[in-house]
Order: sequence, then structure tokens, then C-alpha cells
Amino acid sequence: MLQVFGPRSVQVSRLLAGRRAVLVEAVRGRKSRTDTVAKSKQGRIKVPPPVDPTEMVVLKERYAEYELITRALRMEFKEEVLRKKYEEETGSVAEERIRQEAEEHRALMAFNDQENLRLLQQRVLRMQMEKEEAESKQVEAAIEREQQREEYIKEKEREILKLQEDAKNFITLENLDQRIEEALDSPKNYNFAIDKEGRVVKQTMLQ
Repeated sequence: MLQVFGPRSVQVSRLLAGRRAVLVEAVRGRKSRTDTVAKSKQGRIKVPPPVDPTEMVVLKERYAEYELITRALRMEFKEEVLRKKYEEETGSVAEERIRQEAEEHRALMAFNDQENLRLLQQRVLRMQMEKEEAESKQVEAAIEREQQREEYIKEKEREILKLQEDAKNFITLENLDQRIEEALDSPKNYNFAIDKEGRVVKQTMLQ
């Protein structure tokens, strides 16, 4: 249930109302579309305020004069804008603009030439440094290859000398009988056991 109270009686109504009662405070404002006409305004006919004919003639003349002045000002401003635009395109202003653009173009071309020359010098210097570096790398690679070839030759020479020394102990047809007699005179027993240090701890006797 909704109960409506004025702003002065809200505090007292809240104290006297029950817990479940809903209080709605009345607010002054615009009427809605569904509200009826007030009793004091029922039957009233709206009549527009009276207009003085003399005053209406004066107002029309002043409004026409205002429209004429504003139209003239608008046309004058438009003519001035068009004249300036025409002078910029074909008059002395256009010549000055063309001259400034030509000077700016010459200045930019000179700056461009200077930048191209500077970049060319840098590129030539960089290419020269790269060429010198490549040549030094080629020389270093050639020296390294020569050293490797000399090391390879020396290693092969050492291998050949070693083979020549080992060849003195090879068994040939000429010393075959001598080697057999030496093996029989000094037999070797390879049947033995060793410990972790490589010492022989146990060996069988030759039969």
C-alpha cells in the first residue's frame, strides 16, 4: 500500500508508519500527458495576444532592411574571397609564390647534391675498407694453408722415418730362421693376471 505525504510530515510519518508501509514523497513538476485539466482552467479559451498593425508594418520594414544589409555584406565578403583567390592564382601573389617555390626547389636540390656527395664518399671509404679487409683475410688464409701444408708434410715425413725404423725389425725371408730361433730361446708367457695398478699378480708356468 502506497501512502503520499508532504515534505513537512515525512519525518513524523516515518515514525508512525509500519515497517511494511511504503512512503512516497510528493514532488512538484511537470504534468504528464495523462493528467486531466485543472478545475481552475476548465473552459478557458487561449486567445493570442493582440497585434498592433502599425507596429507590424514597422517590424516588416526593419526585417526587410536587415535582410538586405546582411545579403550585401555576404556578397561583399564572397567577392573579396574570390578576388584574393584569383590574385593568388594569376596575379603578383602567384608570381611571388612561384619564385619562392623555385628558390626552395634550388635549395633542396643543392642539399640533395651535398647529401649524395657525402654518402658517395662514405660508400667509397667503406668499400675500400672492405676490400682491404678481404685482402688481409685472403693473405691470412693463404698463410694458414701454407702452414697446414708444411705441418702435413712434416707429419708424413715423421711417419715415413718411423716406418723405416720399424722396417728394420720386420720378419723377412732372410731373417726368418733367426727370428724363429730367437723366439724359441726366449719364450714369452701372456697368461697372467694384473691388478688395478697394472701389476702382474698371478702368472701360469709355461709347459
